[in-house]
Amino acid sequence: MSLSGRRIEVRGVVQGVGFRPWVYRLARRNGLSGRVSNDSRGVTIEAFGSDRELDAFLDSLVVSPPPSARIRELEWRRIASEPPSGFTIAESSEDGARRVSIPPDLPTCEDCLTELLDPQNRRYRYPFINCTNCGPRFTIAREVPYDRAATTMAAFTMCPSCQAEYDDPNDRRFHAEPNACALCGPRLTAVDPRGESLSWEEPIRHAARALEAGLTVAVKGIGGFHLACDATSPLAVQRLRARKKRDEKPFAVMVRDLDAARRIALLSPGEETLLTASERPIVIVARRNGCPVAGEVAPGNPWIGLLLPYTPLHHLLLLETERPLVMTSGNLSGEPIVTSNAGALERLGPLADALLVHDREIESPCDDSVVRLVAGRPTVFRRSRGYVPRAVPAPRPFGRPVLACGGHLKNTFCLGAGDALFLGPHIGDLDNLDTLEAFEEAVDRLERFAGIRPEVVAHDLHPQYASTLYARGRTECTPVAVQHHHAHAASAIAEHRITGPVLAVAYDGTGYGTDGTAWGGEILLAEAGGFERLATWRPIALPGGEAAIKEVWRIALSLLDDAYGGDPPLESFPMFARVASERLSAVRKIGASRDTAPLARGVGRYFDAFGALFLDRPESRFEGQVALEWNAVANPSESDAFPFTVDRDGALPTLDLRASVRAAVAAFCSGAGPSLISARFHNTVVRATEELLRVAAEGPARTPPVVLTGGCFQNALLTESLLRSLGGTFRVLLHGEVPPGDGGLALGQAIVANAVSTGGGT
Repeated sequence: MSLSGRRIEVRGVVQGVGFRPWVYRLARRNGLSGRVSNDSRGVTIEAFGSDRELDAFLDSLVVSPPPSARIRELEWRRIASEPPSGFTIAESSEDGARRVSIPPDLPTCEDCLTELLDPQNRRYRYPFINCTNCGPRFTIAREVPYDRAATTMAAFTMCPSCQAEYDDPNDRRFHAEPNACALCGPRLTAVDPRGESLSWEEPIRHAARALEAGLTVAVKGIGGFHLACDATSPLAVQRLRARKKRDEKPFAVMVRDLDAARRIALLSPGEETLLTASERPIVIVARRNGCPVAGEVAPGNPWIGLLLPYTPLHHLLLLETERPLVMTSGNLSGEPIVTSNAGALERLGPLADALLVHDREIESPCDDSVVRLVAGRPTVFRRSRGYVPRAVPAPRPFGRPVLACGGHLKNTFCLGAGDALFLGPHIGDLDNLDTLEAFEEAVDRLERFAGIRPEVVAHDLHPQYASTLYARGRTECTPVAVQHHHAHAASAIAEHRITGPVLAVAYDGTGYGTDGTAWGGEILLAEAGGFERLATWRPIALPGGEAAIKEVWRIALSLLDDAYGGDPPLESFPMFARVASERLSAVRKIGASRDTAPLARGVGRYFDAFGALFLDRPESRFEGQVALEWNAVANPSESDAFPFTVDRDGALPTLDLRASVRAAVAAFCSGAGPSLISARFHNTVVRATEELLRVAAEGPARTPPVVLTGGCFQNALLTESLLRSLGGTFRVLLHGEVPPGDGGLALGQAIVANAVSTGGGT
């Protein structure tokens, strides 16, 4: 029998997921000799055998890879044959252009969970149990290729038993880089806020007793610390809110298993699938009436963010407490998540009554991801742990490597090179020096992992964003400024791999426009290299600028003044009776000047204004709070809408909702409740958007697909209603793995910068 040789190169998420041992076993089953190794771009296989055996081997590579592996590209070529000498796993090599192939962190698998709870197993109750199918990956990696020596596990020397597992190709822990046990691996301890040990023997039980007593415990996880408390205790939750300085923004809740989740929320099959997915995100679901979770967890909110345990430590803690636990990011509001033990004592010590710490370092901070089912499909709102650093395929190859710096709020960044886009972990709002430093460190780290040296740097048009200032400081790169809503449209173009133009419905709160004003209610004809603005919304004045976004009664006042020509029925709204007449006059005076009251076309500002008026909510305690509550009260069975007009006399067709405002006020004064008015408002937005698209579609020679993009499309009611309304006329595309809000902005910026820098647009 004649032997052939093939060199097979596999790219994608193929390191740290048991890919090499799986290849080893597969090759032996197929009677092949040769070798497999990690390299800087993925995995390389040199296999020798008959053509029939090699064909069968290649088929299996493609059809049935390990469950956590994701093959993006597989290429092979013939090489000279070698005499049969067995199949081996070779040392990793560092050569050629890198591509990130480290997988995201993986949740505890069923096999490890069984061992964790088995008193006869040597890893019984060991909180760092893992194997090739689970455990930390991205957050412990320091370099690529992904080998133990290039992770924070390098500090731990395996005992003989663990080393034997690691070396045995037939063992589930063969080349499991974080492999360890209680004799040789990381250790957990409970400490007080001063760092003094509370319990060496049973730290998890000590923490569980503290939680049961209503105390707050800082828990070191995979990508950073959580602050935990008893989610069923109003007092414990309120205490945590006061310490964290987080007034009303919802907390995430971790529950033991799906049965516990079902007792708290009304779960669809799709939501149960999301909760148990390998990413283990926070899933936004409808809260059950009378569920045991305290109302203070998500005040005034019918939804709740649930997640299941994804580390052995979480599983043990939930088993010990036997109750749902708040698991919120370990930080003060507005600061980056804490990852080090020293940082936890300094930053979280004043917030927590006890800390669960361990000595395995976290290299890459990675907050929990947030997902919601919208129109029957998962929509990622915050893309971080479980997804990062998984690549998004680029719709066209990058000519020059690009760094895109994202926006100011909900910041992420993106690296684009070759045929891949690497969207970094969630950073947060770039409002302070600590968060900006976390952003810079994360950029440096992913550039190193990917081996990418950017030649082009993309940023938002806004001249004062911290991300813009950082980008302009990268003087070695060619800068490309990208309009905010063009970037939103381009992120959808990339996700759906669209090559032609789209009609983009770009709705959000605020984005800097090319005319220096704030946009956010835009219909664009967009492609990667450029866009044309086809229609917009009538602007609302924001008295005091940023102050109006927090004190939303100011926007409501502007909306009424505009709708009633300066003489609105303020006496109909209790909210204004609580504002001193002198202050009302002062805010109106501020609102009359464009220097102190910039105009904003953001659809999100309309949600704020209507919510403030008809929910009697003068202030927003966190971004989007009033709009979220306005969405939540809508009666889905209401089908009527308010009147509106589209003004076609100006430079752009402009949606005018002044008639809607007057009709809503009339309904309110006649006794209509918020649920009816909110439903009619949503229906108005849907019908008005459909009208704007009809006007916009008169221009293009053919009707391109419609993409719904921007932060407003985190609103499931609005998104699903528009999808139903537009589906008969347009092909409508929604976001999925790329967030529709500012968390996906950087990916769109990278797409635009690539097109512009390679001559694909202006």
